[in-house]
Amino acid sequence: MPVQLSHPQAVIRLRDIEAELERLQGLETLSEEDEQSFDELTREFAEVDAHRRQLERTASLERIRGASTAAGRRPAATAVMPGSAIGSGYDKDPILNPDSIEERRFRNPWDVAEMRTFDRSPEEVGQELRSRALCAIERMQGVNDRIRSAATDIIETWEDKRGTISRMCLATSSPEYLRAWSKLAAGKSHMVSSEEQRALERAMTLTDNEGGYLVPFQLDPTVIITSNGSRNQIRQAARQVVATGDVWNGVSAGEVQWRWAAEGSEAGDNAPGFDQPTVPVHKADGFVPITIEAMSDAENVTMEVGRLLAAGKDTLEAAAFTIGSGSGQPTGVVTALAGTASEIAPVTPETFASADIYKMDGSLPARYRAMASWLGHRQIYNLVRQFDTQGGADLWERIGADMPPQLLGRNALEAEDMDSDFDAAATADNYLLVYGDFENYVIADRIGMSVEFIPTLMGANQRPAGKRGWYAWYRVGADSVNDAAFRLLNVATTA
Repeated sequence: MPVQLSHPQAVIRLRDIEAELERLQGLETLSEEDEQSFDELTREFAEVDAHRRQLERTASLERIRGASTAAGRRPAATAVMPGSAIGSGYDKDPILNPDSIEERRFRNPWDVAEMRTFDRSPEEVGQELRSRALCAIERMQGVNDRIRSAATDIIETWEDKRGTISRMCLATSSPEYLRAWSKLAAGKSHMVSSEEQRALERAMTLTDNEGGYLVPFQLDPTVIITSNGSRNQIRQAARQVVATGDVWNGVSAGEVQWRWAAEGSEAGDNAPGFDQPTVPVHKADGFVPITIEAMSDAENVTMEVGRLLAAGKDTLEAAAFTIGSGSGQPTGVVTALAGTASEIAPVTPETFASADIYKMDGSLPARYRAMASWLGHRQIYNLVRQFDTQGGADLWERIGADMPPQLLGRNALEAEDMDSDFDAAATADNYLLVYGDFENYVIADRIGMSVEFIPTLMGANQRPAGKRGWYAWYRVGADSVNDAAFRLLNVATTA
């Protein structure tokens, strides 16, 4: 394969090769592997050096032609070699010209093999990975502007210093990887080219050795849900973060204690007490079956699978974010608040009335009330509508239009898994409403859903059923990191 490097990149590569050859030469004895590496580097040096000289000759010729043009002579037609450093500056080297990193200008942002990692810190490598990922997002195939915007926000907001998310983005968003994944999704693994297979293998090094293939970054349900908006209204209001490990670690602090101080007086110890809330992420899986006929008829199986995975993920999480146990699954907001100081009883025992709405609002501290939302079942909201026989003016805003519904001037979010009614004849806890600032309920998404392709599904008699499928798994966690920001109404009943 011909060398495809700009002139600055070729110079850097020559220096790296020279340094490695000097290191090998300094060893007392060379293993068979070292001997092979020495020979390969020597050959590569000759190829890259020849490429460098060719670029310099081309540049010299262009300068001569430019001088001839300035002198009034017509230049002969010529073609600039691919990889030439001549032109608009698009191929500025990202190492020697830092501005090219800031401007995210790369001929092929997915080609991380051309990156210089020798004598660079992990943070410097991470910076270039981030810049390449942002450049790749601009050029990703099969996406719309909303997905590009969501993917960019994820990189810019949650990337760490070592470029963990960017590395995954680059490995799973390249045209080669998308083509390979699409062929696998359509059951055409025999059509995967050697270049596409290498792209798959590079991405597999980023998984947890559980098998399967990472969903392309542009089809990752986390990115799709972020771009299209979640049907799960808790996710819409909650604080969403990205976890790069099995636990998300946050930092919270109590309110800073200020004071009135006399001029020249010694400062007091007003430091808040710091805490480190953690949100563990849990594994969830799903299965998408499809008939061979449907697969053959589908115009774009790849995009359809991504949509189905995102829809299933959203549905599964809706229940977990409400009443999830926290054991092997996210901790739901009701589960997190039940039994804490944030749980309140109704004004009249075993009765749900309008006074309870005002009690919840009045008991929530003002610093949380300003951004608070309600969470309840639709049927509970309908009961609230009936408290005021004059039309609900005491409680509801825009009761007719219902766009959006607001209770006491705060958004009323719906959750199907909240209690929808209470039975006064039975002994039970009835958690009817949650009220608070959902920025204090954290949802930690781990980027990177894996899919294992199953080419043949068997029937009850262990014979082919004419179906194929995709087994998918991912990780997500959720929990309240500040229970004081919420109030939970429990209309408990006794037999």
